Amino acid sequence: MIKLRLKRFGKKREASFRLVACNSTSRRDGRPLQELGFYNPRTKETRLDTEAIRERLGQGAQPTDVVRTLLERGGLLEKTVRPAETVGKAKQAAKREADAKQAAKEAAEAKAAAAEAKAAEAAASDSSESESTEG
Repeated sequence: MIKLRLKRFGKKREASFRLVACNSTSRRDGRPLQELGFYNPRTKETRLDTEAIRERLGQGAQPTDVVRTLLERGGLLEKTVRPAETVGKAKQAAKREADAKQAAKEAAEAKAAAAEAKAAEAAASDSSESESTEG
């Protein structure tokens, strides 16, 4: 299967990427079938060979997630919501909701404990006042 992926090049910590079409079993920086564009993540510069990319997509090439977002930004692919995104967002929302419930429960418990302590303190001060008035 042909993949559209990024091939890293450039200096250490100054990476740039070439968008390439290659066999899915080949190494990341192996020899590509065709170079289709360029992406620099530090300057956000992107250059795409639109005709060649459309041709490869027409042949059934599958882009990786990062390449897919680059192609969506470039207008070559329509933005689609992937199932993994939907599941991930649902999980995040459920976790936020559970955390909020847990925080509310802890706050209620802390408030109840504070009220209980205040009541115990008031009862202790009332008993000490009554002992001092009797004596």
